[in-house]
Amino acid sequence: MNPSVWPGSPLPLGVSWDGAGVNVALHSATAEAVDVCLFDDADVEVRVGLTERTGHVWHGYLPGVMPGQRYGLRVDGPFDPAAGLRHNPSKLLLDPRARAVQGELALHDAVFGSVPGRDDAQDHRDSAPYVPRSVVVHEGFDWGADAPPRTPWSDTVVYELHVRGFTAQHPGVPEHLRGTYAGLAHPAAVRHLLELGVTAVELLPVHAFVSEPHLLRRGLTNHWGYSSVGWFAPHAAYAFQPERAGDELKAMVKALHEAGLEVLLDVVYNHTGEGDASGPTLSHRGLDNAGAYWLDPAEPARYRDVTGTGSTVDLREPAMLQLVMDSLRHWVSEYHVDGFRFDLASTLTRGEDGAELRSAFLQVVGQDPVLGQVKLIAEPWDLGTGGYLVGRFPTPWAEWNDRFRDTVRDAWRGQSDGVRELARRVSGSSDLYAGRAPWASVNLVTAHDGFTLHDLTAYDRKHNEANGEGGRDGESHNRSWNCGVEGPTDDPAVEALRRRQARNLLMTLLLSAGTPMLTMGDEVRRTQQGNNNAYCQDGPLSWQPWTHGTDATDLCAWTARLVALRRRHPVLRQRGFFLGRADTGGVRDVGWFREDGRELDDADRHDPHRRTLAMYLDGQAVRARGPRGKRITDDSLLLVLHTGADPLELVLPGPPWARSWELVLDTADERPAHQSAPVTGDLALTGRSAALLRAVRPVS
Repeated sequence: MNPSVWPGSPLPLGVSWDGAGVNVALHSATAEAVDVCLFDDADVEVRVGLTERTGHVWHGYLPGVMPGQRYGLRVDGPFDPAAGLRHNPSKLLLDPRARAVQGELALHDAVFGSVPGRDDAQDHRDSAPYVPRSVVVHEGFDWGADAPPRTPWSDTVVYELHVRGFTAQHPGVPEHLRGTYAGLAHPAAVRHLLELGVTAVELLPVHAFVSEPHLLRRGLTNHWGYSSVGWFAPHAAYAFQPERAGDELKAMVKALHEAGLEVLLDVVYNHTGEGDASGPTLSHRGLDNAGAYWLDPAEPARYRDVTGTGSTVDLREPAMLQLVMDSLRHWVSEYHVDGFRFDLASTLTRGEDGAELRSAFLQVVGQDPVLGQVKLIAEPWDLGTGGYLVGRFPTPWAEWNDRFRDTVRDAWRGQSDGVRELARRVSGSSDLYAGRAPWASVNLVTAHDGFTLHDLTAYDRKHNEANGEGGRDGESHNRSWNCGVEGPTDDPAVEALRRRQARNLLMTLLLSAGTPMLTMGDEVRRTQQGNNNAYCQDGPLSWQPWTHGTDATDLCAWTARLVALRRRHPVLRQRGFFLGRADTGGVRDVGWFREDGRELDDADRHDPHRRTLAMYLDGQAVRARGPRGKRITDDSLLLVLHTGADPLELVLPGPPWARSWELVLDTADERPAHQSAPVTGDLALTGRSAALLRAVRPVS
């Protein structure tokens, strides 16, 4: 292999195959020399120097290079960590725009740019044997008649899942496809999602990622994938055929679209797998460290860290902002994904002075015609000062609402300060999202990070010993309650209470105003045995269980019933916030009631000892119209949340709210009836239970 190099073009950026060869265009403001390194099947390396430079873009054309060619980059230039410069041509670098990445990071000191323990001393060992390769790709794929479902936000129910973990144990998926993109596309996997009734899957990161050295030293791997090294490449290890990972992921998206399911990607642009100054040199650090990462202006050898990973990507830099925007458009245009959830999104909004919501990122996303067609979800916080931004992202963003999570958890564990905060959260969090809509609140009780739903009811403390960090990792304040026994128990009363608590939490989540998000396995009582930070547990502890008992089957049916109720009743899928106005009959669009049937007054709302909340939703006041402008109406419903420990006789509201009531669901029932039952007299509520009722309105 003795390739020649022609001048090529500075655009498009990246490595682009045109049928006869590849154009290479690489941005670096500080490089002094750039080599493209080609590897043959025997892993023999041939280096081709790029001699052309236009502005800060190094470029050249390599005739005869075809798809499947593995390559890397070597970049020479100043090595002066004290000035923020960390070039080292001994380190093989990934192309930050590579469409495919092959291989894994191996644990060896050669992957570090500096001599271990001596940041100012350049390490001259060759890292090539221990780092992944970039791969030339032809992007062609037959999408056929693929069309995005474009589910309205108000109708969306999100299901957060891990590509590998969801099907790794699925008996209905062929063994060779389990844990892969193809496995998720398999009819047996899709069937579960459809039976559950969710409308979108939110995939934990599928960008190419590596396992951090500290995990490799402990014999562990990064399971969640929040350690990206390739923002344009799918993670090859999730593919049945790793060399065709891109096509396999596209086929998965196409299959899910055919089933009516949207595909959202959890994306990590706030940091990379290179970590802090002691981390490996894999891509950006060796390419243009000062142009990629936010350095401490007083001490450029140190990285500013608001992510908890040791470093922060600097989107104040135009080249990095362009890289992120091109990546987002790539996944929409080439992979047809329907939206993104942005990890630590507050980091992306930081401007010149480090203050939040002052970066160009929000502006360019807001005007982008491609991204304007997809769903955008912010995790609206990071670890830096001023990074908590819940309720502050602009239209058209939605946000993970941790205020909902914490309030609902506290209420059901008996630690709430009355019902005022709970009423705000279940009615759509208008105090946070005024100016947008209830759907902007992505309501969650659990997520990949933290206790599962089962563990939320079974553990007071985290049990993260398997992570090898001495129990120091993971959140210590979980707002959980073990129902009286820590961990597994044979006590039938405790188990019954835990199952009811799970139903209570799911009912609150799925019947509240906003966009609900379920977490993989919560519907079948998946447990991580008290581990609330299972990011490095790639095994049955983290995987979806498919062989389970009656309890899990019952909860799955319960979850599907709740999702179906939400889909059936537009009054549960409000497109606008409640106004609290009464109609001519004295009925408001939302009403709040005490346990004695009277409306809550200000004193009741501020009573710290109140443990029962009844929310009336008027089906005649739904502010929405059908596609032809017809006014939408619905049944009127009463959602009752009784978080107190003692049984209660609830007096149901009478006229003008209802002539009588029918009980639709009661979490005291393990297997709810599918038909509503008339309620005669008061409603008997079990301690710590929830109920949904349908109003029979008076004849006007």
